[in-house]
Amino acid sequence: MSDLFNEKAKDWDVNEMVLQLSNATSSAILEHIEFNEQMQIMDFGAGTGLITSQVAPHVASIAAVDVSQAMLDKLAEKTELKDKVQTVCQDITKQPLDMKFDVIMSAMAMHHVEDTNLLIQCFAEHLKPGAQVALADLDAEDGSFHPADIEGVYHDGFERKELQSIMKKNGFKNVQFVTAHIVNKEAKSYPVFLVVATKV
Repeated sequence: MSDLFNEKAKDWDVNEMVLQLSNATSSAILEHIEFNEQMQIMDFGAGTGLITSQVAPHVASIAAVDVSQAMLDKLAEKTELKDKVQTVCQDITKQPLDMKFDVIMSAMAMHHVEDTNLLIQCFAEHLKPGAQVALADLDAEDGSFHPADIEGVYHDGFERKELQSIMKKNGFKNVQFVTAHIVNKEAKSYPVFLVVATKV
């Protein structure tokens, strides 16, 4: 499988829109999840570690999961993360990790996974009982957020009610949505939600 983020990885961390979105999402996650220094976290679609970097000081360890080796290589260069963060380049929906987590967090990765139900089911299987998810992605949009010819984008955002019902079906309760950020791009506004839920 080709690495769709191979080129983007080079200047990902200096992209102003990416940085604003990552900072806002990190703030929302830190506001809605009570992290502690015993916790083991998965950052799904971790990329270059922009969210991981904000959460790492508050937890025991983070498994930074992504299918882009180029993005994870950028994360691995960040010396301040090396003691707490392990990079994992694999598709966990096909090849699960032999580990259960206290929190799974994710920012702008779900729309890159074709089968949302399978992904949420996979998250549930990787969580300890009573553990939480904190998932950020685009609200349903008209398809203009990404370029028309882009590869690897399967969803033009998500309807909150639809995602809520998928999460409940897969064993999550207390499913709560907040708007974490609004991306302003080419005279359009694209809200980004954070959904927090607890595994039953």
